[in-house]
Amino acid sequence: MAIRGEHLIGFAVGIGVSAAGYYLYKKNQTKVNTFLGEHGINIASVFEKDRNAMTLKELILAKEELEDLIAEKEHAEKEEKKSRKTKAEKN
Repeated sequence: MAIRGEHLIGFAVGIGVSAAGYYLYKKNQTKVNTFLGEHGINIASVFEKDRNAMTLKELILAKEELEDLIAEKEHAEKEEKKSRKTKAEKN
């Protein structure tokens, strides 16, 4: 199946609608998060909350989220060092 003009137009429209939706969400983020929170959907990041007002469960979740981020960064750095070492050995 070849990519035709309709596909490209659809892709461009999708990008535009996504960008507009993201802009509107960011502009009304507190209202949207409050509305969703009232309906049982909590999307606010634990990093946006006041740490002193957080429950023990929320603090533990924040800790786990930070540990995951740290592990990802460490892994990315190790992979970067390996790739640099491999490139240096080839040269």
